[in-house]
This record gives sequence, C-alpha cells and structure tokens, in this order.
Amino acid sequence: MNEHTLKFFGEELERLKAEIARMGGLVEAQLADAVAAVAKRDVRLAQQVIERDRKLDILQSEIEREAVRMIALRQPVAQDLRRTVGALKLSLALERAGDYAKNIAKRALVIAESDPITPMTRSIDRMGRLVGTRLKQSLDAYAAADLDRARQIWAADQEVDEHYESLFRELLTYMMSDPRTIQAAAHLLFVAKNLERIGDYATTVSEILYHEVTGDELEGERPKGSGA
Repeated sequence: MNEHTLKFFGEELERLKAEIARMGGLVEAQLADAVAAVAKRDVRLAQQVIERDRKLDILQSEIEREAVRMIALRQPVAQDLRRTVGALKLSLALERAGDYAKNIAKRALVIAESDPITPMTRSIDRMGRLVGTRLKQSLDAYAAADLDRARQIWAADQEVDEHYESLFRELLTYMMSDPRTIQAAAHLLFVAKNLERIGDYATTVSEILYHEVTGDELEGERPKGSGA
C-alpha cells in the first residue's frame, strides 16, 4: 500500500472499530434489559428485547460485508489483517451474545406466568450483573487495546462459571423439594446457562484482542469452574 492508501485503510479500520463499539453497546443493553425482564417479571420489556434483536443481526451483516470488502480490496497483511479479521470475529461473537440475551427474554415471558421463586430470581439478577460487567470490561479493553486488562478478564473466566454451578445446585434443590417449582426453576436454569455462555463470549473478546495485537494466542487452557 502507498501512503495515501494506508491512511485511507486506517480510517476504514477506525470506522469498523466504531461499529464494533456500537454493536457492543447494543448487546450490553440487550443483556441488561433481558435480565431486568426476568427479575421484574416485565413482559413488555422482554418483548422489546426480542424485537430489538433484529438490529443486531443487521449490524453484524453490515460489519461482515465491510470487513470482507476491505480484505478483498486492500489485501492487508500482518496486524492490519488481524485487526480486520478480528472485527469480523467480534461481530459474530457479539451477535451470538445478543442471541443469548434474546433467549433470556423469551424465558422471561414464561417465567412471568409462573409462581415467583424470589431468592433464585435475585441470584439470576446478581449473575446477570456480573456477566454484564465482564462484557463491558472486555469491550473497554478492546477499545483501548489494553492487553493487561484482556489477560485479567481471560484469567477470571471461572468466576462466572462458579456462579452458574451454584445456581444450578440451588435450582435443583428447589425442584426436588417442591415439584410445583419445576417449570419456573427449569426456565431459570436455562437463563443461567445463557448467562454463562455470554460470559464465555466476553472472554472471547479478550482472546481476539490479544491475538489482534500480538499475533499470538493466550497461553494455556481457558480457566473454567470445576463443573465446566
């Protein structure tokens, strides 16, 4: 690339990064609202989350098309190529995280019709806040290209898994002690699993950032809880 082309490509990369940031913000909002819909038994909010998912799908498709166009037209190499491919991977990861938020909202519709299990709903809310925080931290690390923060997020992945395992055990206890709670508890269990998967995607953001900047993979196996 000549100097003019390099400058133009750099501007394209920054626009792509801005679109990733916008998509990340939308996913954060989807997650927060989906968890709130469960905690507050808010049917209207759950329906809004489900309806808004289409925006994420459209944005992901736009980012994918732009990244592919840039690769085909500019033929980037080294870190420029990793940044372009990284944006594509991130859009896919965020789209999947958004799908899990939509799934939580769908469960919220059913949970709202069941008798409340207040202690477990509070536990879901706490886990949702933890996952939301980790997602925000990973996206902030990506925006700042903060490798140290990315490593910290990656190494702390087991915290979300431990929350999930604790919830799993508690929900099973409810179902065994009172058969009337089986339906609601089963849906809450699916909500917890969806949250755990979103937590995994938050960690994936850190892995993509690390490879984008260094060209290497984070060493060792991703830390997991004992039940993972």
